[in-house]
Amino acid sequence: MDAVIQTEGLGKRYGDKWALADCSLRVPTGTMAGLVGPNGAGKTTLLSMITGMLPPTAGRIQVAGGAPAAGAGQLAKVGFVAQDAPVYAGMSIGDHFKLGAHLNPRWDMDLARERVAHLGLDQKQKAGKLSGGQRAQLALTMALAKQPSLLILDEPAAALDPLARREFMTDLAKAAAERSLSVLLSSHLIEDLERACDYLIVLANGRVQVAGRVPDLLAAQQPASVQELVLGYLSRARGNGETEVAR
Repeated sequence: MDAVIQTEGLGKRYGDKWALADCSLRVPTGTMAGLVGPNGAGKTTLLSMITGMLPPTAGRIQVAGGAPAAGAGQLAKVGFVAQDAPVYAGMSIGDHFKLGAHLNPRWDMDLARERVAHLGLDQKQKAGKLSGGQRAQLALTMALAKQPSLLILDEPAAALDPLARREFMTDLAKAAAERSLSVLLSSHLIEDLERACDYLIVLANGRVQVAGRVPDLLAAQQPASVQELVLGYLSRARGNGETEVAR
């Protein structure tokens, strides 16, 4: 199966400290992959290199068939939702859509309008007046309407209340399935990853501890749950006494 993300010996160094080291991954196209690890594990560094916002110090990386951020065509293949669901407080939802259409050559205006209508939002509403859950949904709508091949989300539901988080995760899984999207979801909330993801990457101390399809990992390790699997790897990484690296 083709890989939507492929890295070989990928690393990022700041001074004499490696934030990410010897990262080799092959994330299959069409999967919803979960990325989990403690603060300082290297998750943000890895996501920044995947999106092209940060150049690697070592190794190679290919995303959706090309080098990250290698021209407008490659940028159009990747959608990104950051942790704080960044939107422009003074702009209306409709103005966000106009901006999205101006910046993205494959923008799907019908999809954007249908999503906010389904959510019961008025396009005239200012983003600054939306609830946290509504802002997260707007950010997800902007990313989906871009029609990316790969959707990356960095702790998108961490600040949401349980109901809003469940609705967000349900909408994300539905959109990914309907549009055959590849998804990389970074989260501290293991229960969200267990519910939504079919591929798992565990990072600790700047290194990949394990990566693979969830059913295969569970069959090989035979833990009681994904949470037990993740905590087991993180505990062993801590016990190895490896030096904690900068996030």
